[in-house]
Amino acid sequence: MRNISFHSWITGVLTTGGLLVAGCVRPALAVDQGRPNILFIVADDLNDWVGFLGGHPQTRTPNLDRLAARGVAFVNASCASPLCNPSRAALFGGREPYRTGAYRNTDDIERLAPGVTLLPVHLKAQGYRTLGTGKLMHRAREEHYDASFFPENRWSPFDPAAVGYTPEELPSKATADPRHVVTLPNGRNVTLPLNRMPSDRRPKDPGGESFDWGPVDVPDVAMGDTQAADWAIGHLGRPSASPFFLGIGFYRPHIPLYAPAAYFAPFPPDSIQLPPQRDDDLADLPPIGRRIASDTATAGSHASVVRHRQWQAAVAAYLACVHYVDHEVGRLLDALDAGPHADDTLIVFLGDHGWHLGEKQHWGKVTGWERAVRTPLAVVPARRDRAAFAAGRRSAQAVSLIDLYPTLVEYCGVEAPAHPLDGQSLVPLLRDPAAVTNRTVVSTIDQVHFSVRDERWRYVRYADGSEELYDLQADPDEWRNLAGEPAHAATKVRLGAALPRDAVNQAPQ
Repeated sequence: MRNISFHSWITGVLTTGGLLVAGCVRPALAVDQGRPNILFIVADDLNDWVGFLGGHPQTRTPNLDRLAARGVAFVNASCASPLCNPSRAALFGGREPYRTGAYRNTDDIERLAPGVTLLPVHLKAQGYRTLGTGKLMHRAREEHYDASFFPENRWSPFDPAAVGYTPEELPSKATADPRHVVTLPNGRNVTLPLNRMPSDRRPKDPGGESFDWGPVDVPDVAMGDTQAADWAIGHLGRPSASPFFLGIGFYRPHIPLYAPAAYFAPFPPDSIQLPPQRDDDLADLPPIGRRIASDTATAGSHASVVRHRQWQAAVAAYLACVHYVDHEVGRLLDALDAGPHADDTLIVFLGDHGWHLGEKQHWGKVTGWERAVRTPLAVVPARRDRAAFAAGRRSAQAVSLIDLYPTLVEYCGVEAPAHPLDGQSLVPLLRDPAAVTNRTVVSTIDQVHFSVRDERWRYVRYADGSEELYDLQADPDEWRNLAGEPAHAATKVRLGAALPRDAVNQAPQ
């Protein structure tokens, strides 16, 4: 497999304002002992169904749990936007979607905000060797495929050799036909979709259908995620003359929910516990909230899943895919521990955003609710630095994935980028996870809606001014919308103060 390195982009000057101005991050941590390596692991569409977050009682993630136990688990982490491209663009750009205008999967942050220097590009300019494989950034322009770490290789027409979907793992997006036969490289014919459900989404879309799930009869090495891990393990086992940033983007548990059959074995569908559900859950939502709940744009409809008696099978498949990703993460940890970089490598693990599996009668993402906005986040300081940082601890303070850019700048002792950063460094919480910040973080939903989170509350403001408010300590399933109750007016005002006043392109399109 070839070495995929970062492309150097030409950067300009971004004129929009920021919360953290360039130069105010103090590079003090890594200067004395040399800059640390960074092992940066991203899972696609991974919600809080991991052991260290307790999101589903039957999940099996021993390797993610041991990773989190080495450092700090941020149990109240939010994405900047619950959709792949805007979340990742914000993460790697250090700027909120409402500042750059990168709201959709088709938006190109490089064109919309040419003054933003993406994190790996900045680290490369600071002397880092930058490497990556799999899905890290969501999209890239064709001219960048020659040397870019960023492209979503899985569906790339430009680079057929890149790690991504493999023919063996069932290319369900290859046709829009809801019933079709594919022939695998081993000669076996498979009828898709495995769940035998018709599509709720654009059935004539040439992109085909991906709202499918089930085991596939292939070895792990036939899967793109395993191939990506193999490539990364090779680099972890070799000495490096300069510090490196090594990014691995796993595609699972993104739909279609396919994984080798062995990972399904612990999850027989008839034993699966379904997510908490109430028939009247949507009754107290404003019309926009109810419309979002029934939107099938990123998956399918809850009514179809229930009608085809596939709910338990779908949950089992999601758990199986999480279990598969956990196994690959374990292989990375073992390789790091056995290799030459065990002492001087910082580890970051995250999901780009969450995913609904029937909660609030929704499947997919792009909602302002906890299931779509909350994401796993764990940061493990390099072993040589452990005396200065916490291990096996949890922080309940509200944080955002957008905080990772300033965190890595401070921890690694590199200069801040020329453009402002919207996040806050998590280094203080790595030192003292019990510290109270009283912070609120904002997530942008489909360009015109916003979701605000602090340690206790979730506040959703829609484009028409309608609202939802949930006390997540008393109501973790977000079943009781308190927005209309006068007793909580002050809480809405406080949380609403975090909403952006200088958002770009807010007009509905």
